[in-house]
Amino acid sequence: MWDRVELKSLAKQSLKGNYWQAFLIGLVLALVSGTGGGGSSGRAGDRTGEYIARNPDIVIIVFAILILALAFRLLLGYSLEIGARRYFVNLAQFKNIKGYFSFAFDGANYKGIIFTMLLRDIFLFLWTLLLVIPGIIKGYSYRMVPYILADNPNVGAENAITLSRKMMDGHKFNTFILDLSFLGWYLLGMLVFVVGIFFVYPYFYATEAQLYLALRKNALEAQYCTYEDLNLRREFNDFDDYYRDDYNRRDDF
Repeated sequence: MWDRVELKSLAKQSLKGNYWQAFLIGLVLALVSGTGGGGSSGRAGDRTGEYIARNPDIVIIVFAILILALAFRLLLGYSLEIGARRYFVNLAQFKNIKGYFSFAFDGANYKGIIFTMLLRDIFLFLWTLLLVIPGIIKGYSYRMVPYILADNPNVGAENAITLSRKMMDGHKFNTFILDLSFLGWYLLGMLVFVVGIFFVYPYFYATEAQLYLALRKNALEAQYCTYEDLNLRREFNDFDDYYRDDYNRRDDF
């Protein structure tokens, strides 16, 4: 069983000497994954409705904006997210942190990422339509899908979703507590002209990457997947007498 204090400690270690690069990658990840969204008051919504009623052309503009946003998410956002996740996973392992975006936009990788992420989002949307709480629970169940794709974009949509669900089985509540442990940092960031929240992102994403590595180790030991499923290989170390995970193929430069 993983420990959130240990995960956060490991995350801090991985960020040493890499914080500002992680900060920029974290901003990209927050943008394309929708982190940090806000709401509006009911009264503001009423005023908006009245404005739209008096200006029907605004509906066309809003619809066009939504189409563009969806196109961005589909054609660029998914791959940018997976590339950023790969960066933080490699950073967590003190490995090569180059070529993370080119990896996500490379041929078959790009197609596998789009199809799997789109299917995941459709499933989440349908669960949320059913009820909000089931949608939140399924959100945690599918939490590791982007990280699985960061290891192997061609693992297959059904396999990635199923593996994520198995990884998160018995860990959803503790992951929720892990998320809550960052609440104080986000509140502090809001006090610093709100922009302080952006400086929390590297810490959060680095911790989440550590969580994935812990859950990935559990999944391999429980034989939910193989090393080949995740593009990993086992290297036997004669000095430390243990197997460590590594990537089958070299990272792109």
